[in-house]
Amino acid sequence: MGWLDRILKGSSSKVSRGQYHGKSVDDGASSERRKSFDLQSDENEDIDRAIALSLSEEQNKGKAIDVEDEQLARAVQESLYAESPPRQNNEVYRPSSYVVPLGGSRICAGCKKEIGHGRFLSCMDSVWHPECFRCYACDKPISDFEFSMHGDHPYHKSCYKELYHPKCDVCKHFIPTNENGLIEYRAHPFWMQKYCPFHEKDGTPRCCSCERMEPRDVQYITLDDGRKLCLECLNSAIMDNDECQPLYLDIREFYEGLNMKIDQPIPLLLVERQALNEAMEGEKQDHHHLPETRGLCLSEEQIVSTILRRPIIGPGNRIIEMITGPYRLIRQCEVTAILILFGLPRLLTGSILAHEMMHAWLRLKGFRSLRPEVEEGICQVLAHMWLDSEIMAGSGTSASTSSSSSSSSSSSSKKKGTKSDFEKKLGEFFKHQIESDTSPVYGDGFRAANEAVDRHGLRNTLNHIGLTGTFPL
Repeated sequence: MGWLDRILKGSSSKVSRGQYHGKSVDDGASSERRKSFDLQSDENEDIDRAIALSLSEEQNKGKAIDVEDEQLARAVQESLYAESPPRQNNEVYRPSSYVVPLGGSRICAGCKKEIGHGRFLSCMDSVWHPECFRCYACDKPISDFEFSMHGDHPYHKSCYKELYHPKCDVCKHFIPTNENGLIEYRAHPFWMQKYCPFHEKDGTPRCCSCERMEPRDVQYITLDDGRKLCLECLNSAIMDNDECQPLYLDIREFYEGLNMKIDQPIPLLLVERQALNEAMEGEKQDHHHLPETRGLCLSEEQIVSTILRRPIIGPGNRIIEMITGPYRLIRQCEVTAILILFGLPRLLTGSILAHEMMHAWLRLKGFRSLRPEVEEGICQVLAHMWLDSEIMAGSGTSASTSSSSSSSSSSSSKKKGTKSDFEKKLGEFFKHQIESDTSPVYGDGFRAANEAVDRHGLRNTLNHIGLTGTFPL
C-alpha cells in the first residue's frame, strides 16, 4: 500500500480543481441552468504513470497484486476526474460519470480529436479543449467559471441575457427582477407590448387610439386637448369635417345595404373633447361610456363648436393652428346631429359613427324607452359588423358576418383598397375592445345582442326589440 500513499500525496500538489457552484433562475419562459465546470491539468496523467509504475514494482518484487488495492486505485483516479454535482431548482443531481482508462486518451466533445498535453475542460458530461467549448450565440469560447444553458446549448451569461431576458418595450432596458428574484412585467392583452410595472405609475402616456405606451425613443403626437396619438394611428387619423364626409357616406351606404336606410339628413360634426363634453351635458337623456365619450347622437337644439380646418403638427410634435367655429343645431327630427371626437384613426372614427348612426336609426324608427343595455348593445353590434366588413374588404374578400350584411360588404369592398397590415391589426383591436368590454351596459349588452343576431338575424332581432324591448332568446 506504499504506492497508494505516494499517489495520494502526489495528487494534492499536482491536480488543479477550480470549481464554482451556480444556481438556477426561472424567468417564466425557459429555465436558466447554471453549471460549474472543472479546470483540470494534464498532470493527472502523471497519476496514471505512478500507478502503473507501482504495479510494475510489485511485480518485479515477485509479489501478487492485491485486486482490492487495484480497484481502490482506480476509484481514487475516478474521483479525481469526477465533476461536482451541479444544482438545478435547488435539487442536486449527478451526471453520468465517465472513466478515463489507465494509459488511455481523452476525446474532445467539440472537435472529436484527442486531447493531448495541456489544460482541458470537464463539463456537460464531456471533456473539451478550452477553445472548443463555445457559446451557441456568439461562437466564442466560454472561459468563465459559470455559463448558462438553454435547451442543450451553452451560452455566455451575457449572451443568454441578451437573447432570452425580456426587455421593456418602453425604456428598452432589461426588465428587472422583483424581491423574489423573478422577472415581473406587464403586457398589453392585445398588442403584447411588454413593459416594466413602474411605467404604469410614472406618467408614461398611452396612445388614445391603440392604447400602446409611448416608447422612450419615439415621440407621440400631442393633440390640443392633451391626448396622445402614436405615429401609426396618425397615418389614418381624421382631423376635420371635410375629411370625415367620405367616411360618413360609406357608413350610410353600409346601412342601406342592411335595408336600414336613413332618409333624413343628419349633420355630422367633428369636435374637440371639450365641445363633446359640453354637448353631452346639454342632452336630457343619453347613455355615455365612461371614462370618456368619443361620440354622441344629439336630439336637442344646441350651438356646437366644430373643427373647420385640419391642424398642422408644430414643434414638439404638438397640434397647432386648429380653426374651430360655432354650428347651430336646429331640431327638424328626432336627431339633430352626430358628434365625433377628432383625431382618431379612420377605422375607430367609423366604428363610433356606425354606433351613433344606430342610435339615430332607432330614434327615427320610433324605438322608445329602451333599456340602456338593449340600446347600447345593438348599437355595438352595428359598430362591430361595420369593422368586420372593413377588415374583410381591405383583405380583398367579402365579409360573411351575417346574411343581412353580406350584400353591403360585397359592394363596398369593390371601392376600397387593400389596407396595410397595421390598419388591419388596428381594426382587429377595435373589435377586440368591443368584444372584451367588461361594462354591464356596453359589454354585456353587446354579447347579448350579438348572440341574438347570430341566432335570429338582425332584422328579426330588431323586430323583437320593437315589440318587447328585449332581445329574442
